[in-house]
Amino acid sequence: MAPGTEAFHGEARAAFAEAARRLGLDGPGGGEGDRHLAVATYAGSGVTYKVVLGLWQGDVEIHVCRRTALTECKVGIETLAVTAGVVDRRGAVSFGARSLRQLRRSLAGQVRYVELVHPLVSGDPDAALTLMRAAGAREWRRPAVG
Repeated sequence: MAPGTEAFHGEARAAFAEAARRLGLDGPGGGEGDRHLAVATYAGSGVTYKVVLGLWQGDVEIHVCRRTALTECKVGIETLAVTAGVVDRRGAVSFGARSLRQLRRSLAGQVRYVELVHPLVSGDPDAALTLMRAAGAREWRRPAVG
């Protein structure tokens, strides 16, 4: 079984601290302080990064999310990094989180991918959505307000 949510939140905070400062991301948000919810969010420049710990699967993954007035897109960080061409191949980053050591290694690698893709998804919303769609992002329409 994966490390508990308290350990997860501490490790996510540590892994994201420097990158969040450099990229101007606010966080952590999400389930911080909730011992049953293993999600931490970092947001800025129109992008939200959701760090999700699979308590039963023993894995961790960062999802990249982008909202517009009409839609919301979500895609895994590795898939986006490969599609964007900022990394050469799949499998170069870890997702394991069955121990603190695995969790730290996985978070460090995935946060590095965040640093590489952030300039591509934080700018022009249309270009960001095009890239995310090319990476096979899940996309859904947002309800109309009014």
